[in-house]
Amino acid sequence: MPARTGRPPKISKTDILTAAHRVIDDEGTQALTMRRLAREVGTTPMALYHHVRDKDELLLLLLDDYAAGVPRPEPPAGAGPGERVVSAAVAMREALTGVPWIVEVLRADDLMSARALWYPEEIIDAAVQAGLTPEEAVDAYRIIWHYTAGEITARSAAARRREDDRPTHRGRVFENLDATRLPRLAALGARWEELTSRDTYDKGVRALVRGLLPHP
Repeated sequence: MPARTGRPPKISKTDILTAAHRVIDDEGTQALTMRRLAREVGTTPMALYHHVRDKDELLLLLLDDYAAGVPRPEPPAGAGPGERVVSAAVAMREALTGVPWIVEVLRADDLMSARALWYPEEIIDAAVQAGLTPEEAVDAYRIIWHYTAGEITARSAAARRREDDRPTHRGRVFENLDATRLPRLAALGARWEELTSRDTYDKGVRALVRGLLPHP
């Protein structure tokens, strides 16, 4: 096939974001490079630089694009500070479940979408209303964020493993536990997979909030 000559095809920012989402969904953020993205849209890396400066700017555009489609939930009517924190945390988790690549980007603690700052604003404001200092409220938010991000990442990894539909190493270990040395785990062994796959986020975040906020 002869080499293509002439100008590369015209591309739009929408074309670039669509292709970037495709690469991330298939292979993760590590595979997203300007060279790879140029191949996806059928152009040259140089042509991409007319639209995005570098990978960080591209990730910011992707974050903003996703955040723009997530509706901002309203706090429960008449809710106290603790319930406001729980509600915002649950909403944050719901917004990020299914898009673990965003959690990966946010956990680096640099890139973020200004559209999504409602979540820390709501949690910190409610924590201050509960009696924490602003500094303590930021600590509370960060603890909740790390719990939320870790929970999403762990559940996503476990879901991918379960899709493999093969016996797991953990399953084999729990089938053969020594009941004299580990009696509790041995008794639960047959149910361990079922028990550890349950969704306990709401229970966990409520326990965190009870421990972080002052008691009335």
